[in-house]
Amino acid sequence: MQKIIFMDVDGTLVNDHGVVPDSAKLAVQKARQNGHLVFICTGRSKAELFKDIIDIGFDGIIGAAGGYIEAREQVLLHERVKKEDVQHLVQFFNQHGIDFYLESNGGLFASGNCKKHIQGIIEKLLIENPGAREEIEKGLQPFHDCLIEGEVLIRDDINKISFLGSNLPIETINQEFSSKFTVIPSTVPLFGENSGELSVPGIHKATAIEKLIRHLNIKKENTFAYGDGMNDMEMLQYVQYGIAMGNAKAALKAAADNITDTHDEHGIYNSFKKYGLIQD
Repeated sequence: MQKIIFMDVDGTLVNDHGVVPDSAKLAVQKARQNGHLVFICTGRSKAELFKDIIDIGFDGIIGAAGGYIEAREQVLLHERVKKEDVQHLVQFFNQHGIDFYLESNGGLFASGNCKKHIQGIIEKLLIENPGAREEIEKGLQPFHDCLIEGEVLIRDDINKISFLGSNLPIETINQEFSSKFTVIPSTVPLFGENSGELSVPGIHKATAIEKLIRHLNIKKENTFAYGDGMNDMEMLQYVQYGIAMGNAKAALKAAADNITDTHDEHGIYNSFKKYGLIQD
């Protein structure tokens, strides 16, 4: 019986240094060889899905935390943030000294200090983890390098916004934007306290999965999802088998049907095997 599997990226498919463990790559490829469908289901926009991820081979993409759906190279949905809402957040973040980047399928557009801030995070990580230099440079450096500086930020092609940690409490950010956006805290733990993302309201990973499986005529009872963060909550609760990674947030583990090992402990491979999606 064909199953469909939805894979979060950060903290799930890739580890904390942004690298896909070989076991996860193998699990995805074996599952597809067995006739199952595997979709990326991520908060990342398409411009952040680098070659090392795409080259694994997937049947399609749910991106921008549910705002973008692509199946077999056909775009089924592409929601964008209203230009006046982009203007509002750019003014607010700049006023409060919060570094951010605007995500579109064509690129990631960074605020003035954003790249410098992210480079600082990477350098701190390198100092703290000297043995992981190669992995950190392979996984995180391309993300920094692809950020585009100096472009006009008031745009109409934006899917979602990510912001880095600052001294402004996440509660204040939520208060400012909750009428215009879904505010999700700490989607990339590396970005620090009070970081998070703003996405189009009423849209999340589960709304996209529902639309996609209806389009593909696949029953909900054949759905699996893997995640680690709070933007995976609706997804794990919606599918038949919602599996939290061993490194997932405690609240996500509590809501999941099952908990697997961490990304670096072969969590994806072990769980795929447990559910009979692959065999050794």
